[in-house]
Amino acid sequence: MDAGITRISADIVQVQIPLPYALNLVNCYLLCGENGWTLLDTGLNTPAGRNQWQKAMQALDIRPHDIEKIVLTHMHPDHFGLAGWWQRQTEQSLPVYLPAGERAQAQVFYDRENTPRYHQWMLNCGMQHETVQHIEAALASTRDLTQPHPVSEQYLRADTIVRLGQRNFRAIHAPGHSDGQLIFYDEADRLLLSGDHVLMRITPNIGSWPHTLPDPLGRYLRSLRKLAALDVRLALPGHKALIHDWRGRINELLAHHDGRLQDTRAALAAGAETVYEVSAHLFKLDRLTPHEWRFAMAESLAHLHCLRTRERAACDCRGLMRWRAL
Repeated sequence: MDAGITRISADIVQVQIPLPYALNLVNCYLLCGENGWTLLDTGLNTPAGRNQWQKAMQALDIRPHDIEKIVLTHMHPDHFGLAGWWQRQTEQSLPVYLPAGERAQAQVFYDRENTPRYHQWMLNCGMQHETVQHIEAALASTRDLTQPHPVSEQYLRADTIVRLGQRNFRAIHAPGHSDGQLIFYDEADRLLLSGDHVLMRITPNIGSWPHTLPDPLGRYLRSLRKLAALDVRLALPGHKALIHDWRGRINELLAHHDGRLQDTRAALAAGAETVYEVSAHLFKLDRLTPHEWRFAMAESLAHLHCLRTRERAACDCRGLMRWRAL
């Protein structure tokens, strides 16, 4: 097959869709069933993304009407972005399924009327106005790459059985990277579609955003510990390499965040007060793009909130947030 198109098993094909960022690929999956193919996640709506899907369709001899449904693990642009385009390839008849817990998140994130809310949030984190403007331009560009949106969506709930291709998967709520993210477990084959919850070589961004529920990092760590009990032979993630040692990788992620929490508290002890100042301790901001700055700051804020939950940090959060170590 062409580059970026890999057969995982007789009924599952991985299609890597290019992204215009440092994280330059998103893993999407086609699962073959009796009534057609299920498409899991889509990539961004760019010429390169559409071209890669066309190559995959040719390689597999699939037509748009051979796609039975689209299932999205979560609402982030690199997973959601081509869903509307795909739906229009079938005259808007293709069903698009989104986790029920992501519906409200998507409405807030993709509504341009919420731009002032994000603007003020970044200022309250200690960013300068000029930097905020750069980030807003990058955010607007990313939102544009999700157009057109699906004309209709249906919703999936955790702890239900979902038919993807010819397999039955249990939908599992996996919060942290996105509040309502669902991952899908085929117990019979010990196979997990792990979305962006567990990744190899990189750590999923766990960010505290204006639209997220409290303490995303605390919820993520609790989810990891619970999911370590799953008997997983192979996990198919949303980015990077396949995961063959599920528990080993979870242990690495837990250790990473334990160290990052220590580094976050050390930044406060060294005199950092704002979220932006803390992020400058944790990340090499001069090497990041505006697209990446907001992720660095949201992740720093998530670690600060987790420390506050553990009574290791405190915040005067009226207006400009000022943090201190306890």
